[in-house]
Amino acid sequence: MHFFKTSLFASLVSFLFLSAMPAEADNTLSPLDKHLWSYDTDPYGSEAIINEKLIRHGGIWIKFKRVPRVDEKRNSWIELIHKLPMASLAGNQKIRLTYQCDIPLIIKLSQLEYGKDGDQSYAHYQIKLPETKGWTTKEVDLKDFYRPKWTPESSIDHGILPEHIDAIYLTPSMTDKDGGEAILQVRAIAFSP
Repeated sequence: MHFFKTSLFASLVSFLFLSAMPAEADNTLSPLDKHLWSYDTDPYGSEAIINEKLIRHGGIWIKFKRVPRVDEKRNSWIELIHKLPMASLAGNQKIRLTYQCDIPLIIKLSQLEYGKDGDQSYAHYQIKLPETKGWTTKEVDLKDFYRPKWTPESSIDHGILPEHIDAIYLTPSMTDKDGGEAILQVRAIAFSP
């Protein structure tokens, strides 16, 4: 009986130790800077719902509701925005994101040439990450980003110019036709050469 109790106690201690390890690992993530994060939606009825403030308990929780495209000239949008600390991605080639999203997530590179001060096409280079029900960390390389299929012919492709990228947009993948809803959570973002 003593052997059984000792074995059971040892198993319980091992289980508690192992279950505590992921929580310890999560504490090593750099905290999100509230001055670098914001969100935006169109003026046509799309919504962003947060819980008191955007960054809470070390992470972001945001629910987006996107309305379908209004007409040919007016499209809806939803986006979580991370302004780059140096207003540039220069010297970096990889983005590592720890996130949860209940539908696929698009990372867009907000680059001068394609935005409001450029050709105004907003056909930024992007990449799609899979949906995830639990916390997932994905690292993506800039060489794997591509322009969207809907990029207008008038938008000249200047390629990816990291020194002209001032922000990262995170957008749950919804169609213009149907819109939709999604919950996006972010715990960390990092950049590396």
